[in-house]
Amino acid sequence: MHAGLKITAFATGLAATFGTAYGVGKGVGPLGDDPAPVRHESHGEASPQPESGGGGGPVAGGLQIAEGGYTLDLRTPTVTARDRADLRFVIRDSGGRAVTAFQREHDKELHLIVASRDLGTYRHLHPTRAADGTWSTPVDLPRAGGYRVFADFTPAKKGAENLTLGADLAAAGPYEPRALPAPSATAEVDGYEVRLDGALRPGASNELKLSVSRDGKPVTDLQPYLGAYGHLVALRSGDLAYLHVHPNGEPGDGSTEPGPDVSFTASVPSGGTYRLFLDFKHDGEVRTAAFTVRAGQAAPAPETPHEEEPAHGH
Repeated sequence: MHAGLKITAFATGLAATFGTAYGVGKGVGPLGDDPAPVRHESHGEASPQPESGGGGGPVAGGLQIAEGGYTLDLRTPTVTARDRADLRFVIRDSGGRAVTAFQREHDKELHLIVASRDLGTYRHLHPTRAADGTWSTPVDLPRAGGYRVFADFTPAKKGAENLTLGADLAAAGPYEPRALPAPSATAEVDGYEVRLDGALRPGASNELKLSVSRDGKPVTDLQPYLGAYGHLVALRSGDLAYLHVHPNGEPGDGSTEPGPDVSFTASVPSGGTYRLFLDFKHDGEVRTAAFTVRAGQAAPAPETPHEEEPAHGH
């Protein structure tokens, strides 16, 4: 499968200073600081729109909480940091009715991403849907502050296109901002080392190759996760413009090997600093490796890898 990608850009939502306690949950599949679309082929084509912040380029959804007649109704807009909570939301149609029928894409009806605005905490969640259309998932966020919730889905309605809607989530507690990690071509997570080769090129497609090793040996038996050997999400620092990229090839296609390399084709709408999050599965567990990349610049030379908190329970 040739990887498509989806770029969702939206305007910065939280402009207020947080202060000592944010006014208003490490969830399923955490990558935290205790360690942030041209569409997928299967998701349809992006419609040309001006990119947020100026400049031309295709942007598809996510700039707002509602698009294409659908609205993300986040029923849990506030949680408390370090306390487990149920994150609940509903996708509503143009008549305000809860949507209960979705197309399955990459083994799920809906994919949920939660990221802190400083991109130090990231979650790739797969909530469950009740018969009345209410989605829910446990979440336990490690730090107070502002977060963004992305719901990635395609309604089952004939001719419906894939959408990513965004909403702000706040975690209460003492807030301490943290700087984005420096750019690096390597990352460590749970004893695995992942190397990034390639660069993000504004306005042009480019290959990114991520190579997974453990104890100095290439991992050649990656396991399928959501129908692929790896999933990559990129978030642009500042406004959290969202890209969801899938790999070049898939398990069982006769040519894609189960590691150590997972290849993606990606394009970004602009220069700037991005945080890349790679989900991969090995020995029955999903882990997430994170990288900081500056678009338009090659990946920096390998150095001592930055150890990320292991990701569990995707």
